[in-house]
Amino acid sequence: MHDLPRQLSDEELAELFEGKTALVAHLAEHANPLEAADEVIAGLTEAEKLEALNAHPAIGARKLSARSAAEQGTDDDPETLAELERLNREYEQRFGFRFVVFVNRRPKSEIVPILRERLERSRAEELDTALRELVAIARDRWEH
Repeated sequence: MHDLPRQLSDEELAELFEGKTALVAHLAEHANPLEAADEVIAGLTEAEKLEALNAHPAIGARKLSARSAAEQGTDDDPETLAELERLNREYEQRFGFRFVVFVNRRPKSEIVPILRERLERSRAEELDTALRELVAIARDRWEH
């Protein structure tokens, strides 16, 4: 387990956030990047926020980083995967960015109702939630 407050390199942050995005570049400027994440995100343009979210793999996607695959588990029930694919597509059409959720080692079947519920929210609410979830994922990755 790592302590949170610590300077992290671009490469370390890119691994935590699934890619070298503007968010990662801005975070790398801070001595405690994960602690500064909320402040950094508040200063991003909408395009930069979307870039960070869209760098993250979709829940249930077949091509995942090793880290994402381990986090999402092996719950590969075909019906659940088909429903996640359908809901992910609907979500991206509705909001214009990828659905991001801190899975926290839950099976994919537990994510389906969360995704359905989040589809009922406003775009602004969902953008804020997705960014908070993205940071929660990165913090968990760093701690473990």
